Amino acid sequence: MDEIRHSNKGPLAGLKVIEFAGLGPAPLAGQLLADQGMEILVIDRQSGENFDQDPNRRGKRSIAINLKSSEGLDLVKKLISSADVLSEGFRPGVMERLGLGPDECMKINPRLIYARMTGWGQEGPLSSTSGHDLNYLATTGALAAMGRADQPPSPPLNLVADYGGGTMFMIFGILSAVIERQNSGLGQVVDVAMVDGVVAMMGMLHGHLARGLWENNRACNRLDGAAPYYRCYRCKDEKFIAVGCLEPQFFSEFVHLAKLPQEFLTFQRDKKRWPEMIDAITSRMLEKTRDEWEVVFEGSDGCVAPVLDWIEAPNHPHHQARDTYIELNGVTQTAPAPRFSRSIAGFPAPQVAAGDDTDDVLLQAGYGKKEIEYLRQTGVLT
Repeated sequence: MDEIRHSNKGPLAGLKVIEFAGLGPAPLAGQLLADQGMEILVIDRQSGENFDQDPNRRGKRSIAINLKSSEGLDLVKKLISSADVLSEGFRPGVMERLGLGPDECMKINPRLIYARMTGWGQEGPLSSTSGHDLNYLATTGALAAMGRADQPPSPPLNLVADYGGGTMFMIFGILSAVIERQNSGLGQVVDVAMVDGVVAMMGMLHGHLARGLWENNRACNRLDGAAPYYRCYRCKDEKFIAVGCLEPQFFSEFVHLAKLPQEFLTFQRDKKRWPEMIDAITSRMLEKTRDEWEVVFEGSDGCVAPVLDWIEAPNHPHHQARDTYIELNGVTQTAPAPRFSRSIAGFPAPQVAAGDDTDDVLLQAGYGKKEIEYLRQTGVLT
């Protein structure tokens, strides 16, 4: 039993992915799939680039191919013929112009799952235009709800559209198609649009709006920083704590431990009283440092947490106890997530430079050493 539990293969072992090198959310999807055992082969354009400090390249192999040569295309098609998944994150039409669109690839491999990620999707008036997380987020209604009422909307880094609406929905789409293929025996195209993913994540808020539980204005609602019990407060040392005691019983615990007026419990949901409550809590939080408040609320249901920076977060006792962070090539990064009780993935393999696995990949694909040398000399392998 112990041998099975510690197989170090991961739940997705045995599935092969061809990933076309790119930036952002598609490579993260590949990294997370690789963390759980998928075999990811990246098609790079040029050998030599070092990815030691790029966590999104961990656990992946790399081959560098000249995609503008007919022999290079033939080589890629041979690799695709035995793959389970193709992953790409280019603008619509780029793969078709290379001769590697879904129609061509799925003729070679009818079981291929062709996962393509863009910001706007494969069709629609904006599909061919460029953009970034902020632009995609802007059109969904989500960005308008983020930030202070008297300031422009605040960019939530690039976590929401790129990685929430893009990466996570690409993984969801790929795994859904893998499960469906067990019944049909066929692959299919997975069209991942970041705008679609963001809208899909907003279901609860649309429901609140329909029921009159959400105002269509920034910083007026329970979850957007307007409520005194769901926002961040400055402490004596200029650091911050996050207060998130939405439910009455948790708010009661917070009020008790912070030694705030008990009358606050009677009008927690009264928006007219929110400003005075915020003022009172603001003054109270300034009386202690962030770490002192952390001690006050430690182990309680007051729903208070210190706002940690990038350097502090890995050292938090909870993350330390769970080994949430690992270090690979000198870069602090996430351990594989989620966790499984039996098919444990193990420690990720370190990043390799572009093209490092070229010879091994081709030897495994049936090419001889002389053929590989010829392809290198003629510029097919870059």
